[in-house]
Amino acid sequence: MATTTSVSHSTKIGPDERRDAIASLKDKELDILVVGGGIVGTGAALDAVTRGLRTGMVEARDWASGTSSRSSKLVHGGIRYLEQLDFRLVREALIERGLLLQRIAPHLVKPVRFLYPLNKRVIERAYIGAGMLLYDIFSYSGGRPPGVPHHRHLSRKQVQELMPSLAKDALIGGITYYDAQVDDARYVSSLARTAASYGAHVASRVQVEGFIKVGERVVGVHAHDLETGEKFDIRAKQVVNATGVWTDETQAMVGERGQFKVRASKGIHLVVPRDRFQGQSGLLLRTEKSVLFVIPWGRHWLIGTTDTDWTLDKAHPAATAADIDYLLEHVNKVLAVPLTREDVEGVFAGLRPLLAGESDQTSKLSREHLVAHSVPGLVVIAGGKWTTYRVMAKDAIDAAVSALDGKISPSVTQDIALLGAEGYKAAWNKRDKIARRFGVHPVRIEHLLNRYGTLTDELLGLIAEDPSLAEPLPGADDYIAAEVVYAASHESALHLDDVLARRTRISIEAWDRGVSAAPVAARLMAGVLGWSDEQVEKEIAVYLERVEAERASQLQPDDESAERVRLEAPDIVKTD
Repeated sequence: MATTTSVSHSTKIGPDERRDAIASLKDKELDILVVGGGIVGTGAALDAVTRGLRTGMVEARDWASGTSSRSSKLVHGGIRYLEQLDFRLVREALIERGLLLQRIAPHLVKPVRFLYPLNKRVIERAYIGAGMLLYDIFSYSGGRPPGVPHHRHLSRKQVQELMPSLAKDALIGGITYYDAQVDDARYVSSLARTAASYGAHVASRVQVEGFIKVGERVVGVHAHDLETGEKFDIRAKQVVNATGVWTDETQAMVGERGQFKVRASKGIHLVVPRDRFQGQSGLLLRTEKSVLFVIPWGRHWLIGTTDTDWTLDKAHPAATAADIDYLLEHVNKVLAVPLTREDVEGVFAGLRPLLAGESDQTSKLSREHLVAHSVPGLVVIAGGKWTTYRVMAKDAIDAAVSALDGKISPSVTQDIALLGAEGYKAAWNKRDKIARRFGVHPVRIEHLLNRYGTLTDELLGLIAEDPSLAEPLPGADDYIAAEVVYAASHESALHLDDVLARRTRISIEAWDRGVSAAPVAARLMAGVLGWSDEQVEKEIAVYLERVEAERASQLQPDDESAERVRLEAPDIVKTD
């Protein structure tokens, strides 16, 4: 069985590396092929390759283009699962939170404080306080400190000092606790790069259109390179289906319904400017259906989420006017000055892949994950939470290697840091010196370090060669031109949408949703990807149509009409 090391592999996955990866996928039989490039798929690719297995991974669209880029951006234990008595899931998630914060990705995963407002004086404080204490205790279960402070009880006055914009009659006190947050899409693309750096052959925009079978056994897939139009076969001893909300459709291609079904639940989030209300903490609010988070996000707040059944197009779930009004109505119950539709600068909708059960309510369905060898040669992984992706990936590869010959090493990903993590804290301590050396503002260096870790050196190298790349993008001052070039040359970005929606978060953070940044970003990408003028214009046009369709869909009253409007925009444009 082929072994791989990190010694001779590049840390970039640009156009040349993608070409080489596809050549390798066609060339030799793999030990493991992962289908799906979301958080679980990329995690499974890293798990497999770091066990010494010859590993490949393909994704039909962009890394994290589905569920994995549209989460609440939280790495958390799921405090509401305590009330459902799902202690095992909470404990597992809190152990993973500590690992991500302290070892695996300290540059990407950061502590975030939340306030739980209290409305009843004694019983509620005792009940919620007991839950928070349990949360703290579980976070020590991994044998290391949790990486975040403990919960604290606050008086009404202390709450008002912490969150001055809360309505004075909305609470009688509160409890603060900590979780962690992450730029989910950036994490997934970093995970894909890390897997490639250890020798995995990874390629986005490669669609699986069927399975190769010998008798009843799956021995590979029929693949279609959506960039070039080429169709080819990939042979593998074991295939892992990590396609999230598309699990059932992927299983159907093998003529097998699978041993469980995945049900999609839609969750939407609003993005509002940080100055719309004052507060030094996030909020956790109860609703009649679930919980609502108000999350600090740089110069913005994220408000979410909803939880409704979704049976329509899975690639482009649409937020409706009713979804937006629901979130505004609930957050306004605790704000002194209510938010309006005019305060909303961004909206995004995603689908949770829930294991279908007997409950009709998606909020009651399990967030546990299941792994099955549905047919010989094919492992299916489904369900779960973003936070527990590493455990899910380990379990999937454990199932796959159980059918391989020879002694295979156990998972080692608990000790594998993502690219950019090693040396991050030392680089952070030198950020002022780095800023002076490159003539860049210290705040800009902090921004880069918190997105790229020690790989910031590579972006600063681009700026040293071309100082114009230090310029901010129009309408999106938080991001600079070098980040667009780097996304195309090092991070697999093949289309304008990849950069504006996932490598950066301009599509949800900018007031104009990236419309003014699009022409500049497209021309920067063209220099790396060799686009013609016609291709640049196509990329811009497709992106602008997407923005227009999303805006229009968010004015519709229901899912069906919102989806119809959203799907009027084309998907990605083919390269020349």
